[in-house]
Amino acid sequence: MSVPQTVDRKVSEASLVNPKMRQRALVSSVLGTTIEWYDFFVYGVAAAIVLNVLFFPDADPFVGILLSFSTYAIGFAARPLGGVIFAHFGDRLGRKKMLMITLGLMGGATFLIGCLPTYETIGVAAPILLILLRILQGLGVGGEWGGAILMVTEFAPPRRRGFLGSWPQVGVPAGMLLANGAFFAVSASFDPEAFMAWGWRVPFLSSILLVGLSFYIRSRVVESPVFEELKETGDIEKWPVLQVIKKRPLTTLRVIMMRVAENANFYIFTVFLLAYGPTILLERNDILIATMIMSALGLFSLPFWGWVSDRWGRRNTVVAGASTMLLMAFPFFWGVQTGDFLIVVVVLVLTINVGRDLSYAAEPAYFTELYEPKLRYSGASVGPQVAAVFAGGLAPLIATLLIGPDFDRYWLVALYVIFLSMITIIGAVLTPETAPRVRLRRGLSEEYDATTAR
Repeated sequence: MSVPQTVDRKVSEASLVNPKMRQRALVSSVLGTTIEWYDFFVYGVAAAIVLNVLFFPDADPFVGILLSFSTYAIGFAARPLGGVIFAHFGDRLGRKKMLMITLGLMGGATFLIGCLPTYETIGVAAPILLILLRILQGLGVGGEWGGAILMVTEFAPPRRRGFLGSWPQVGVPAGMLLANGAFFAVSASFDPEAFMAWGWRVPFLSSILLVGLSFYIRSRVVESPVFEELKETGDIEKWPVLQVIKKRPLTTLRVIMMRVAENANFYIFTVFLLAYGPTILLERNDILIATMIMSALGLFSLPFWGWVSDRWGRRNTVVAGASTMLLMAFPFFWGVQTGDFLIVVVVLVLTINVGRDLSYAAEPAYFTELYEPKLRYSGASVGPQVAAVFAGGLAPLIATLLIGPDFDRYWLVALYVIFLSMITIIGAVLTPETAPRVRLRRGLSEEYDATTAR
């Protein structure tokens, strides 16, 4: 059977001779995404428990939560812009340069949030500055994700792309574990008055130490071998983002659909839960501990499901994950409403570590394989970040509106989860299989030829 000699294939074979650099790229991507997501999630935890009081004190408590989640959503709204900007230059100037910039942007914005005066000190300027810094966070994480997964998948051998590509996704549970752990430790160490006065700032300020460590490690990683090959051949696209929209509109639409369920449902099952749980007398610290347990398990479930996607197929893995989230929509809320800590942990594990992680683990390899190298940073950034706005960013806000001021319409939120899961199932079913091992078993070429798609 003949195998197309694409740039991606040749580089994958060449990268086998340098396992040390592949390992370094893997470590730097995992650490970098962990810090990026720690910064992003630490805001989400704060939005649910303190920012509504400190930056929107004059609002009704329910309205305050809505306003706080609105600033949370603004970070997601900025992600497509960050994705477009950094993807454009990532496809033209290189992956590594953009990752260094996104890390500094995210870390700096998070540190400054920790320094912000509150509404009581400077009035309306406080929420305005908070929004501006949240936008910078969104720009940073929007450009980070696509570059981080490429630095791993473009070093990876084709038949291990799913497993190795899933490792940057570990940054999400690791970042959430650190963010929730930081707030749990701070809230447990200080009395409520001290926590509200200044203790909440500690998780934001401590981010700068992690950023410095990641800068050091990333500086020791060479540029992606695929991009180096593109430079040597001169195959650099002048306007890569526009070409993705023009040449791959249907592929990009399917990527958006596949991203919707895991992105939105994750924030419903985690961030929204912090606001919903206390209304049904579930202790906030219990929620934080349950979320930390789920996050710790994610450090293992994501690589495992990535390994599964290499053998079972990307499409099947995404469909299985979305189907699990669909089936767990009502049981999740029933479990939370029991108020039993162990049951809350079980439903979180089933919805996140099984359902969501099945879909999320397959995405780096899947999205990488659906685009040719010269459009890959743009392809892996534009679709996912657009989905992040309409799915993840708005999910806590929409869930809060659906459940109502009395927090008694949980069934509407469950139906919303089912609707989102159906979108992802349809998107995955319509997308071709790209896993090399699965393609070979079906008598196809090992590498999916992205240039033949739209």
